[in-house]
Amino acid sequence: MRKVLCIGGGPAGLAAAMLLKRDDPTLEVEVRERHAPGATHGWGITFGEDLLDDLHRLDPDGGRAVRAAAILWRDQVVRIGGRAPVHIGGKYGFSMGRAALLDILVRRAEDAGVKIVWDTPVEPEGVGEEADLVLAADGAGSRVRAAYGDGVDHPHGFDTAIETGRNRYIWLGTERYLPRFTFAFERVTWATGSGWIWFYAYPSTGGTSTCIVECSPEVFEGLALGSDVNADLRRLEEIFAGPLGGAALLRPPGAVGSTGTAEPWLRFRHLRSRSWVSGNVVLAGDAAHTTHFGIGSGTVLAVQDAVRLAESLHLFPDDLAGGLAAYDALRRAEVGRVQAQALRNMHWFEDVGCHLDEQDPVRFAYTLLDRRGDHPEAWRFQLHRATQFEPLRKVRQGMTTLRRTARAAKRERVG
Repeated sequence: MRKVLCIGGGPAGLAAAMLLKRDDPTLEVEVRERHAPGATHGWGITFGEDLLDDLHRLDPDGGRAVRAAAILWRDQVVRIGGRAPVHIGGKYGFSMGRAALLDILVRRAEDAGVKIVWDTPVEPEGVGEEADLVLAADGAGSRVRAAYGDGVDHPHGFDTAIETGRNRYIWLGTERYLPRFTFAFERVTWATGSGWIWFYAYPSTGGTSTCIVECSPEVFEGLALGSDVNADLRRLEEIFAGPLGGAALLRPPGAVGSTGTAEPWLRFRHLRSRSWVSGNVVLAGDAAHTTHFGIGSGTVLAVQDAVRLAESLHLFPDDLAGGLAAYDALRRAEVGRVQAQALRNMHWFEDVGCHLDEQDPVRFAYTLLDRRGDHPEAWRFQLHRATQFEPLRKVRQGMTTLRRTARAAKRERVG
């Protein structure tokens, strides 16, 4: 293999390009991105220890840079109307601005010798002939995937299927700095009905937070949202004045969506592909799979796709087809388990009103915690209930801190 072409300058494309070039400096590796430098969508991203472990193992300096730029949030909190907040203990994570992550990956790729070509739309037809390996990392609406065998009826392609969720959501920022991962639910009424609207928020960058607002189609239509995004923001600020402390909501500057244009309100597209390889074209990131934002795994999975691809090709240095087959089999199985959880999460939020109407806040918060089916044991609910008492919550936070610092120390020994 002499040349690798990565279509898409997001986390998957940049990370894969950097890792492949570091593994074999003689390779010609190019990243081709249709947008200008700095154009991105969303405000911030979240991730956990697994991503830091992978980065430290394969690129210690890059892993340290990501950790240094990230913000640690130590727990999660659930707010329902004006009721007392409910704490979810033992759940910590990291977040950072998506642009900051891309800046780090760009620097690491360029330092490794990767050529990055910006502001260059790609014509997918024939792109497979430009390199020995083409990585399609051009998002959920991947044109490369479509050109090389999209659709469930294609006999030799990726066999991609998409399930579109019912709910509407909009990806925003807020001037309110929220140090914890926060879920906030508010009941709203209109002339002919009522329902629930909610947000997911976490610290992002520069004293701001990412804030993703979601609601059912009935609430979306009842509140007459979607015709004027600026009017929508003012209405949402009124609805969430309590949890936001009166702070403004913000649209991300220069935001671009999967179609290349600003897209305010969306319905989530759960995308899965039955194969990630078609000839010398391989998928990664959202081009291969999507996971509902409610579990915050999209960016993590994209970077880990790149890691697994680099590892698989390293194991088969003289057999590109063998390396791609290994990546396809291993990584699809790993991501499939996460996607199954994410799909349950998406459907859970489509019925969230039933849970809110039927359960007290403490029970609801536990149901929210267990929405993916991770914690069926009864004793976990008792631990969750005990976490609502501050002295016990501090003890649990202390234990979580010890676990976190031990893992960080282990990373440094490995890296």
